[in-house]
Amino acid sequence: MNIFKNKFVQNQDRKAKKIIYFAGIVSLIVYLLWFFLTPHRFLPFSSKMIEAARIMEKALFVIREYREKSGIEIDRILDPNGTGLIGPAYSPIVTTKGHLQAKRTTTNPEMAALIVFLLQKARVKKGDTIAIGCSASFPALMIAALSAAKAMAVNPVLIFSLGASSYGASDPGFNLLDMFLLLREKGVFPVQPAAMSLGGEGDAAGEWKPETKKKLLEQIRQSGIPFIYELDFRKNVHTRMDFYRKNAPDGKIAAFINCGGGEANIGLSSLVLKVKPGLNRSLPLPLEKERGVLFEMANRDVPCIHLLFIKGLVRQYGLPWDPVPLPRVSRQ
Repeated sequence: MNIFKNKFVQNQDRKAKKIIYFAGIVSLIVYLLWFFLTPHRFLPFSSKMIEAARIMEKALFVIREYREKSGIEIDRILDPNGTGLIGPAYSPIVTTKGHLQAKRTTTNPEMAALIVFLLQKARVKKGDTIAIGCSASFPALMIAALSAAKAMAVNPVLIFSLGASSYGASDPGFNLLDMFLLLREKGVFPVQPAAMSLGGEGDAAGEWKPETKKKLLEQIRQSGIPFIYELDFRKNVHTRMDFYRKNAPDGKIAAFINCGGGEANIGLSSLVLKVKPGLNRSLPLPLEKERGVLFEMANRDVPCIHLLFIKGLVRQYGLPWDPVPLPRVSRQ
């Protein structure tokens, strides 16, 4: 009886091992297919890319330290890395729903390195002027773009707006303007924005309560930054294009970086859904009345770096999705 029992157990063990071996082989095949057939590009970090990431690390430190000293709480559930760049899901300046994991992914300092890589692919060089358009939905992308510009010694012409989607710079008490002014005061980014706007519906905060709008208008006035308030969409876009051109020493823009989904930047056409994340040397143009700054730049043969579909972007270049903890630049 024991002999039969032992043989039965041995047979079961052999079957279990075969199943495990088979599962392991299948898993390996699936992994190899995923690895070789998906367009992952692991970035070859250059000295400028590392420098940009370190500048962004410094910016995160300045923001985190300021919030801790000022008693502006960092929600460690929403923001486990303690970056200080993840705002609440809902607030008086939230315009649309946002994706929490995407917002956290952009706080990785390697995003600044990636932007350097993309600018270099666009043949941007030292002394050139780049245009940057940001909504408050991705404050980390504004910081990453400015970090890349500083590392490359290029001139950034920045226009940003204050309306934010969920988990962006959505705290009215510490909004994107507050972040920028802090980083400028601390010498991280000693630049003057070309202009700013309220953002949101019609780029004029149409969905905000009057008291919220009034408070932010006063903050903008005190900042001294030129203010764009143009309800006509096409006039708004042309105003932005004029700001970019006038702030470029020779009137020439070497590249445009779009951060987020601001209406004036991405336009009114569904063709924006076909714009791939990362560097675009040309774009299919919508009707003129629907073109935002992104398409106007493309129409002028300006290389465009589109930073909106974050999961596709990091997947393409091998950056981690929603990393905890954040990668340390010093390991490069």
